[in-house]
Amino acid sequence: MGHPQNADYAQREFDAILREGEENIATHCCFCGMQCGMNIRVEKETKKVVGVEPRYDFPMNGGRLCPKGASAYRQAELGDRLKQPLIRKNGQLVESSWEEALNLVVSKIQDIQAKHGKDAFGIYSGSSMTNEKCYLVGKFARIGLGTKNIDYNGRYCMSSAAVGFNQSVGIDRGSTNPWSDIKFADVLLIAGSNTAECHPLSMPYIWGARDRGAKLIVVDPRQTKTALVSDVHLDVRPGTDIALVNGLIHLLIKEKMIDQNFIDSHTVGFSELEQLTKAYTPEKVSEITGVSVDKIIEAARLFGQAKNGFVLFARGIEQHSNGSDTVSSYVNLSLLTGKIGRKGAGFATFTGQGNGQGGREHGQKADQLPGYRKITDPDARQYIASVWGVDEKEIPGPGMSAFELLRSLGDEVKGLLLICSNPMVSAPSVGDVKKYLEKLDFFVAMDMFLSESAELADVVLPSTVWIEDTGTTTNVEGRVVLLKGIERTAGEAKRDWQVLCEIADRLGRGKYFQYNSSREIFDELRTASKGGKADYSGITYEKLEKMDGVFWPCPSEEHEGTPRLFEDLQFQFPDGKARLLAFEYTGANEKVDAEFPYILTTGRVVYHYLSGNQTRRIEALNKFCPEPYVEIHPNTAKKLGINNQELVKLVSRRGELTVPAKITKIIREDTFFVPYHWGKTMAINHLTNPALDPKSKIPEFKVCAVRIEKT
Repeated sequence: MGHPQNADYAQREFDAILREGEENIATHCCFCGMQCGMNIRVEKETKKVVGVEPRYDFPMNGGRLCPKGASAYRQAELGDRLKQPLIRKNGQLVESSWEEALNLVVSKIQDIQAKHGKDAFGIYSGSSMTNEKCYLVGKFARIGLGTKNIDYNGRYCMSSAAVGFNQSVGIDRGSTNPWSDIKFADVLLIAGSNTAECHPLSMPYIWGARDRGAKLIVVDPRQTKTALVSDVHLDVRPGTDIALVNGLIHLLIKEKMIDQNFIDSHTVGFSELEQLTKAYTPEKVSEITGVSVDKIIEAARLFGQAKNGFVLFARGIEQHSNGSDTVSSYVNLSLLTGKIGRKGAGFATFTGQGNGQGGREHGQKADQLPGYRKITDPDARQYIASVWGVDEKEIPGPGMSAFELLRSLGDEVKGLLLICSNPMVSAPSVGDVKKYLEKLDFFVAMDMFLSESAELADVVLPSTVWIEDTGTTTNVEGRVVLLKGIERTAGEAKRDWQVLCEIADRLGRGKYFQYNSSREIFDELRTASKGGKADYSGITYEKLEKMDGVFWPCPSEEHEGTPRLFEDLQFQFPDGKARLLAFEYTGANEKVDAEFPYILTTGRVVYHYLSGNQTRRIEALNKFCPEPYVEIHPNTAKKLGINNQELVKLVSRRGELTVPAKITKIIREDTFFVPYHWGKTMAINHLTNPALDPKSKIPEFKVCAVRIEKT
């Protein structure tokens, strides 16, 4: 996979700087889906984490780390780590023993379920956990609690990509190719991703393609650092991507830049797509999207005339009320031109969460069982029941998606276990989310820090940071990697999986949760995934160490994994053909009007991760970006009389936020941008629209109508 030639030498150099009494723990970063390799420096005697070095021997990052990766180790020793259980007494969270806390949790679960039924207690989980924990959370919900109501924060992140991939090619793996294939593309189309900031260690792959002469097309309403180095920047109006792609397809077909042999042999649906896109002329698309006719034509020709090409995208196209269909529209570009199934040709979504891929494969989604099986599939239910040793009837049916689950709190769902997630920052319309959480009869949170959400809980259970446990994650490519942990916890904190097993035991379900290590959980996950689309059955811890990760599907221990999908041009449908799906442009759920005349879009910055619960506590990161801001184009600012750094108030139909103005030419004149990593009065999600994509149930974070006021 192209290790740097000096990898062995460089690694020896890093090993040589270890101080006496220290050791290196070879692991992976806890943040984005790159899962970069790193060595954590640990004092042998005290197990104190004292530093980090990048691993030169891991192919994804080759001795590089981004600012978050270089600082990640610091969270292990932060003074505000949760080290003891907390129970709310007289309105305040106070320290307690594990015995008292777990007795209270179990008694409340039993009481709520006795009064209101099994489904009245729900779980809201996360994807910044290992595959072992994600698998166990799903099993614990269904077999420990017997509830159907479990979902996770990945619903806000990659669920549209999952649906789009499944409906277009029949399988959801974040990338059809290993990341090393990107270097062999002749054209790269990046949509809705500020790769340079949000996935900076992907940029060397993009530069590798550029060094070979590849052209770069970037679709983004902002002239990001990624767009600045593009050949064509399609500065699209937020929410209009489907119209843009239909316009590109119109030109690809009109100018005969499609692969008709591939289309005829390996796809269905072409005639419908051809008919629909006839109306999407460059002039019409320009009017809808705000992108010039010349740039639309240039982009279509750059992509269509290239032999090999990659389509890459992220939350910018996914977090919409039509996000699933937007993903499939972009996949159409690869299918129409036959750019798939070989080196330098494919499509991918940039995984935002550390285990955003694995976290959605093994059963913590509302409608899913391990191995990417549907919970409504009778054969899947029967197989998983046999693995778990239960009657198939004991496995509940599908539950509510994440935001639907939040909206049900206090009504249908009376009790909630929140694990590794912070919806008081990450959910849309967070003012309403606070009301939902406060309506609960009982709320327990499990976290390593007292997040904005955990502050509202009745019980808080302290868990561990990533370096304090061993397990696997699945990166942006679909490569399963092994994270090694140190044998310690902070204070009285416990590993999440151990806490779940203990609760299950106290509920009388302990016989189904007899694990002594993460490895034992993984071995059961392997069995549970066997025969599913996400088949891990041939992956072992030893194999992961030996091979620096294994790509799923891997159906046997002799199998070396599947780095590149669709090399045989067989897609995951009964007829083996991909689906070319046609979608009319309908626009965002919420339109601008006289009262709210501007578009608000949100996103990330390089220094923070998701809700900021981890990164805002690390001084080395927080000092670079301590608070949110709003990007405003100079012409818009002049028209409104707003000066740089002046405090302004953004107002939507749901809430308001006061932030400093950042006057910059990188944003469209009709659009504002605010990063979302802060909570309470600094949470931009007070304003965002909770309208859901009907297929993926992802909220429309990327478009809402706002006005701006001087304070």
